Amino acid sequence: MRAAVLHEIGQDKLEVLDDVEAVGFGPGKVRLRIRATGLCHSDVSAMSGVLPQPAPFIPGHEGAGEVIDVGDGVSGLSAGDRVLVCWLPACGECPSCKRGQTQLCLAGFMNAGTPNFKRPGGDVFGFAGTGTFTEEVVVGAGCAVPIPDDVPFEIAALIGCGVTTGLGAAINTAKVEAGSSVAVIGCGGVGISTIQGARVQGAAQIVAVDPVASRREAALRFGATEAVSPDEFADAKQRITAGEGFDYVFEVVGKSVTARTAYENTRRGGTLCIVGAGAMDDNFQVNMFELFFDEKRILPSMYGGGDVLRSYERAIALWRAGRIDLESMITHRVRLDGINDALDQMRTGESLRTCIEL
Repeated sequence: MRAAVLHEIGQDKLEVLDDVEAVGFGPGKVRLRIRATGLCHSDVSAMSGVLPQPAPFIPGHEGAGEVIDVGDGVSGLSAGDRVLVCWLPACGECPSCKRGQTQLCLAGFMNAGTPNFKRPGGDVFGFAGTGTFTEEVVVGAGCAVPIPDDVPFEIAALIGCGVTTGLGAAINTAKVEAGSSVAVIGCGGVGISTIQGARVQGAAQIVAVDPVASRREAALRFGATEAVSPDEFADAKQRITAGEGFDYVFEVVGKSVTARTAYENTRRGGTLCIVGAGAMDDNFQVNMFELFFDEKRILPSMYGGGDVLRSYERAIALWRAGRIDLESMITHRVRLDGINDALDQMRTGESLRTCIEL
């Protein structure tokens, strides 16, 4: 079958090959035919080494498709079912799951160390234990979440990561209050979803901050009340909050320098929400006096900060009701052969989300 493979960490191009085989099918597993997958910035971060991932590997974790076959012991799924790929499935048994913090379950991360593809030259890993830049993939049954018939594959794919992450940051983690002021730093697919989440929650002012003009323009269409470049952020803070700072600031880049900017633009007693996934050696620093004196809440948000199955259902309900716009987030569509063009478009900020159709 065909798949896009990164041979070594640090390479910026993928090679589309036709000699890849999905392996590992057996009890508790399902085989999926991927129909659509989104290109998420985390895929690029894994390729560059910012996020840890063994290589060679197949990127992609934001996918949707159909069940081809189910292994022994799998219930609730059968061949032909339409599903989205959950890259962080809950095991239901670990302490995090039992506390209701299923987004912190480590079972999915453990899968990332087991190859689920092979080529004539050896084993190939799937990113985050999945790997959706391929025609077929074998995953644990918990990674295959049934979707209603009225949800297109490309919409389900977005819900599988970026939309759930952004909406959840605003709704689950920060719990944005109606009438509040919000700033979102970084307006790619996850940032746009965060803006939509803040709008759903009733924020009065939503300022989008991004260096790319086209993304600032897009942010306004998705609910931002103002969109500024990073150089204009300080002026926006002064005009909108009289210099006090925003009630909520979301960092959706994954870098310490933007996290520090977010902290400085959060009001005393306000909330800084870290949504971007960054590198292990990139340290965010605050001094002990400001940490105590400013009483700013610093809240990381992992995969939307809540139960992902409930978050999927909420995203579908909001989309059906017209409260969030998911179709317009897909700015580019390519076939698998166009994956490297899609990567370039993401790196330059030209795209919000690219849908790869298989």
